[in-house]
Amino acid sequence: MSKSDLRIDIFGIGITISTDEEKEYLDMLLDKYRQTIETVKEMSGLEDPLKLAVLTGFLLCDDLEKAVNGKAKSKVSGEAEKLTLGMLSRLDEVLKVSETTVSDDTAENAPEIARQDTAVSDDSIPDYEKGINTVPLSVYKLENTIKNYDWGSPEWLPAFLGRKNLSRIPWAELWMGVNPSGPSRVVPDSCPLSELIRRDPPAFLGKETAGKYGTLPFLFKVLAAAKPLSIQVHPNAEQAEQGFERENREGIPLDAANRNYKDANEKSEIVCAIGPFAALCGFRKVEEVTLLMDILLLNAGSEGSGLRDVIEDLVLTLKQGDGPDESSLKNFLSALFALKREHLLALGSYIRIIQTELEKDFPEYRNEWYLCTYLASLHPGDSGIIAPLYLNIVDLAPGEAIYIPAGTPHAYINGMGIELLSDSDNVLRGGLTSKHVDHAELMKIMNYSEYMPEIMRPPESYSLHNYPASDFALSVMRGSGARLEYANPGPSILIVTEGSAAEDEGDTIMPLKKGESVFIPAGKKAVFSGAFTAYIASCRSS
Repeated sequence: MSKSDLRIDIFGIGITISTDEEKEYLDMLLDKYRQTIETVKEMSGLEDPLKLAVLTGFLLCDDLEKAVNGKAKSKVSGEAEKLTLGMLSRLDEVLKVSETTVSDDTAENAPEIARQDTAVSDDSIPDYEKGINTVPLSVYKLENTIKNYDWGSPEWLPAFLGRKNLSRIPWAELWMGVNPSGPSRVVPDSCPLSELIRRDPPAFLGKETAGKYGTLPFLFKVLAAAKPLSIQVHPNAEQAEQGFERENREGIPLDAANRNYKDANEKSEIVCAIGPFAALCGFRKVEEVTLLMDILLLNAGSEGSGLRDVIEDLVLTLKQGDGPDESSLKNFLSALFALKREHLLALGSYIRIIQTELEKDFPEYRNEWYLCTYLASLHPGDSGIIAPLYLNIVDLAPGEAIYIPAGTPHAYINGMGIELLSDSDNVLRGGLTSKHVDHAELMKIMNYSEYMPEIMRPPESYSLHNYPASDFALSVMRGSGARLEYANPGPSILIVTEGSAAEDEGDTIMPLKKGESVFIPAGKKAVFSGAFTAYIASCRSS
């Protein structure tokens, strides 16, 4: 029997299947697969191609198994769906989306039934170097990756995006950019944004950005923190480069749970509230930390379990010595991180018992007592439960923003926000998490200076938020019906956060509703109209 070839193009990947089956049968299978993908996409709210493919394959295997065993065919909403959706929040830990090259040895041994097309031999050469026209359009609409973490919300991001989340899995972050762990794709052809830029980096990024970075150097996010994130610190450029090289030499896999440095990039960030937003950020003054710990000490003797001695020792680290305040804070954290779990459990229980009394006697610190109790209920036995006593509590109204430099300890507590950061996945965690915590490395890269972030308030019209990050800027654009022009010498990503807009420069009009985003190449002019609020991440460089 002669073989039939079936070409499959899904998620921008082309695969040819060669088999003895009739072409009509193959077309039927392909149609069923595509229908299942669409059903799974609508049911789960997922956009990530890899996750969709994994989930679809799992459900089809469930259909096959039940058919072979004579069982009734399960529907998409059956047990397999519940099981697989429960796995999705962990998929990021075991699957990495990346561009891979098939080696000659692998290609030779690949079975004929599923050979991936790799006919183009000069694919690594950018299009502009081949003489192909790569003049960018004014805007490119994006399809972005949803990240599922347990601190997210099943409702907030789906409502923001106008999508369903029947799975009820927490949606934590929407990623916009080229990071391989959550890349954006260009609509409608599903081309990765990184691939679009690779065709002609100077044209899409501008000569300076292309020469310095070679790709889009920032990561833009919408985050929905229904529960507190971990206490964390990010490295500066020198620390990131040294840490990344050291862990490479030690042979720690990039996806290992104990890996601290995933890349060689520094990581500073700015977060802007799009609803009420609470965070911990930067060390308090040593005098205030000492006062709050002294208040805790007042009634600690009645609790037993050595708790009074534990708190006294922590207070002493803040009071002893003639060195700078940074040394006192470092000594305090070192002692706190060294506490036994039994002492931390007792400390959390003690704070919960005396919360009402503390709020009555020291009402000016009502938020601190409440937050310590809340964190102790979520993370009993964790050293992070008293973080509100040594880190500043920052409350942001919609439109307000703070800048978080590398080395600054912080934790987002609750709310929805826009986050702009260096395109890095380097995180050193210090508590309030079940993930890897490396206190020794954290303390090496931490800046122990007192830092109260300045709250940047929203401008009334298009304007830049000014902050110390050298290459990136966060802007806000507010439309009231009239046409507004946006042009920037560097590349930009714009997302609509309220209302609806239309990009109408050129021959066609591109409607944009709340939650939709576009990539604007360097130097391109885009004109928007409508009643809307949009945030824009951009490079300052040309």
